[in-house]
Amino acid sequence: MTRPTLTQAHGAQFSRILGLGAVRGENVVTNDDIAGPIDSSDEWIRQRTGIVTRRRAGSEVDVLDLSEAAARLAIEHAGLTGADIDAVILSTVTWFHQTPAGAAIIADRLGATPAAAYDISAACAGYSYGIGQADALVRSGAARHVLVIGAEKMSDFIDPTDRSISFLLGDGAGAVVIGPSDFPGIGPTVWGSDGSKAQAVRQTHGWLELKEHPELGWPTLRQDGPSVYRWASFQMAPIAQRALDAAGVTGDQIQAFIPHQANMRIIDQIVKQLKLPETVAIARDIAETGNTSAASIPLATERMLREGTVQPGDLALQIGFGGGLVYAAQVVVLP
Repeated sequence: MTRPTLTQAHGAQFSRILGLGAVRGENVVTNDDIAGPIDSSDEWIRQRTGIVTRRRAGSEVDVLDLSEAAARLAIEHAGLTGADIDAVILSTVTWFHQTPAGAAIIADRLGATPAAAYDISAACAGYSYGIGQADALVRSGAARHVLVIGAEKMSDFIDPTDRSISFLLGDGAGAVVIGPSDFPGIGPTVWGSDGSKAQAVRQTHGWLELKEHPELGWPTLRQDGPSVYRWASFQMAPIAQRALDAAGVTGDQIQAFIPHQANMRIIDQIVKQLKLPETVAIARDIAETGNTSAASIPLATERMLREGTVQPGDLALQIGFGGGLVYAAQVVVLP
């Protein structure tokens, strides 16, 4: 019997970001507000992290509420409706349920049913992972319009007495719509992982441990600060350079560098190693928003566009990195 030839889908030659939306937690939390339980001070936190305030959501708001709000703004910015969305990708590590996927619930809320919907867990690199996947889905013909959301309510996993990571963290969501383009709007994604450093950013304990030992209490986040700093500061610049090379551009041809907002010292170190010219605007949203994990790159992008630091159509190099350890970078044309 002759094997039939399978028909394969073919999509747009290029893709780009069509719309962007962002929301931050409504509560402004200062360094003085959190310094007491960690036996610290405003000065120490600023010097170590560059953070002045962080934004956190109220107890009545969950990560899907933040996601939905950002998604609606992105869809509106793209000039579309929920019914135009063919796939929803939600990147988060703070959705409480193993199943159902938060993305499916968001798709329903937005009127996007029966869009494909799934969650990805890539921590602070999750948004850039999602951009890479959405680009591939559009160009393969698997979807025409893909909604990518990076959202976290980190305050649900904070130990107020923890000096390793909790005082860094904020809440927010950023979303983009990726769709077909008549010019290349998303460069190749350079991504990877190093699971040998999995314990560098972690939960205090897993769900099975909690089931067997309920006295452990609700799991919260921890990090090995020095090892994360060294890894991010000195190994991410070569990854960012590879993304520039893959896109066929040089540092003096981009208008913005938008790294994950992990720590101001890490951002400064990566910029220094990349030898970016002073003409390149550097995202520093962490100073007022804090570290929002998967949400940090779209939140920082939204701020730069809103404040006029960059303009629609500018080229931006973005890189996410964090728990896993995982990383992803690409050059994009700003919407």
